Parts: sequence; structure tokens; C-alpha cells
Amino acid sequence: MVARSQVTATLAEIEELRELAASERRDEADRARAILLSLDGWTSDRLGAAFGVGGDSVRRWRVWFSKGGVAALRASPPPGRSPAKGEWAVSVAGEILTEPVQDRPNWTLARLQEEIEKRTEVHISKSRLSVVLRKKGGSAGVAPGTASKAGKTPKRSNPRGSGSTY
Repeated sequence: MVARSQVTATLAEIEELRELAASERRDEADRARAILLSLDGWTSDRLGAAFGVGGDSVRRWRVWFSKGGVAALRASPPPGRSPAKGEWAVSVAGEILTEPVQDRPNWTLARLQEEIEKRTEVHISKSRLSVVLRKKGGSAGVAPGTASKAGKTPKRSNPRGSGSTY
């Protein structure tokens, strides 16, 4: 025998759930919709199939809602430091790299790193600068998305000559 969900919600919570169900973040919206459908009597397994998750995930969402209300269903910011350094670096690099080509030197990561540090007084490592530039579509090369030979596999010649058999 399958036990029915014991989730209950006030009218105010139902209204908040409906607002969250319209969220642009799919994870938040799915959790809110699952709780709303739970209130209508849907089972965990049925909800899991509808949202592409396991029934245990739906049960976990119900526990979160029971303990913390609608706020517990909202997505939390990712752990770790804020990406402020990277955002500053990208904005400064964008300004630098959009200057006319005749008036600027060729920018390497090291030169960009120094210029960013001069303008913002914030140090960012070359490796981190490279990562944030790639993520944001910037490039220290000639143009964004400059082709690289690194991804191409060179053809190997047969070390024993052409026609040898093993």
C-alpha cells in the first residue's frame, strides 16, 4: 500500500509556489510544481517520472518544503567566492581589446594581466584570466574564437615503412 503525501500548504504558500513555478530557473520551478501537484494527490513516483527525477528526489523536495517553506525550494548561490575579480578582468580586457589595432600592442595574457592590475588594483592570475576570457567569449589572440592547432591530431607515419606487415 502506498502512503499518501502529508504535504499541506496555506493559501499564501500556494500563491508563493505558483510564483516560483513561473521562475526562469528550471530547478526551482520544477520543485514548486511538484509540491503543487503533491497537494493535488500526485505520488512521488508519478511526479518523478513527469519531472525526469527519481521518486526519492520528490520526497526530498517535500521534506524541504515541510521544514523551510517555499524559501527552501529556491536555488541557493553556488558556494565559493563571488566572481567579481573575473567580471572586472573581463570588462577591462573588453575595453583594452576593442581599441583600434594600430594604437595597441599585441596583447598576451601577461600584458593583459599587468594592465588589469594597473587599472583595477586587483591581481588575477594568468590561468584564471585565460579561463574567464574563454567563458565570456574574449580572447587575447587576434580575434575572439581564433582557431587553434592544438585540437588537431597530426598524422603519424609508419615507422617501419609503408607496406610492412606485422
